[in-house]
Amino acid sequence: MSFFAVLFALLIEQLKPLPNNNPVHQGLTAWVRWVGRNFDAGAAVHARVVWAITVVAPALLIGVGYVAVNRYSTVLALVWDVVVLYLTLGFRQFSHHFTAIRDALDEAKEDRARELLAQWRHVDASDLPRRELLRHVIEYSLLAAHRHVFGVFFWFVALSTVGLGPMGAVMYRMAEFTSRYWAYRSHVTGAATHDQLRILSGKLFDLIDFVPSRLTAFGFAVVGNFEEAIESWRRYANLWAQPNEGVILSAAAGAVGVQLGGLSAPAAGQDVSRTLSEGDSAEAAAAVGSTAGVLPQMDHLRNVVALIWRSVVLWMLLLALLSLANLIG
Repeated sequence: MSFFAVLFALLIEQLKPLPNNNPVHQGLTAWVRWVGRNFDAGAAVHARVVWAITVVAPALLIGVGYVAVNRYSTVLALVWDVVVLYLTLGFRQFSHHFTAIRDALDEAKEDRARELLAQWRHVDASDLPRRELLRHVIEYSLLAAHRHVFGVFFWFVALSTVGLGPMGAVMYRMAEFTSRYWAYRSHVTGAATHDQLRILSGKLFDLIDFVPSRLTAFGFAVVGNFEEAIESWRRYANLWAQPNEGVILSAAAGAVGVQLGGLSAPAAGQDVSRTLSEGDSAEAAAAVGSTAGVLPQMDHLRNVVALIWRSVVLWMLLLALLSLANLIG
């Protein structure tokens, strides 16, 4: 049933994507803000309480709901899976940014592309040269594909196999959203943030994302240039300050033969010398060097899109085989 739930959710999301600033996103933002305001008094223990209420409570609620519905009707349980996956899994939650930037670059409107990148990632892209602009778009798109598709996919399948339905998908997305929210408040808006809460949410998401990020990297290697991807993973993953990001980006760089890495664009209003390697933002992809490969070009945007879709097909085929084996067994 997991295969059909993922398939239906992806198809629906392609036909009817969630709009920008949709009620779900607004509700999540309000929820995280409310929990932080009411349960964070500044102590270390409060950071753990806030994270548990913000991330674990919604995931448990979804898991318990699925168990209850599944006891009543398998069909309704499938519907429950599809609805939750539709809200948590999908390309269209980020691909419109990628498409708009690509179209602007195709039309030689580089200033417009920089503006769109700045709006998407809340970075200062005004001084980025074209190749650096392309690199940032490629890196952010790869990371977004992982967080919106492959990471959710893994945790949904992992917990669905033990009868908890889409609980894993909700846990992953809430953990990712929470780490991004507190980092954004601290480094972009300048709002006062409990540092221990920001650090804890980042560390816990890194832990949750440890296995999915490596499976994503392996998938890129399988559907791309395998030998180059594995070699790039082995040699260059440690260039990035965030290990999980380094694994994904280095493997993808080798898979399509593009050079990735280097300093991140600064957050909006931030001094250009401040980068992720100094611990500034969990959302900025920065490295102390670059991978091997060709400097980013427009063709690499299309190659990256093809790489991501081939990887989706790979994991869907594996899930289909697992589902078939389960039915036969």
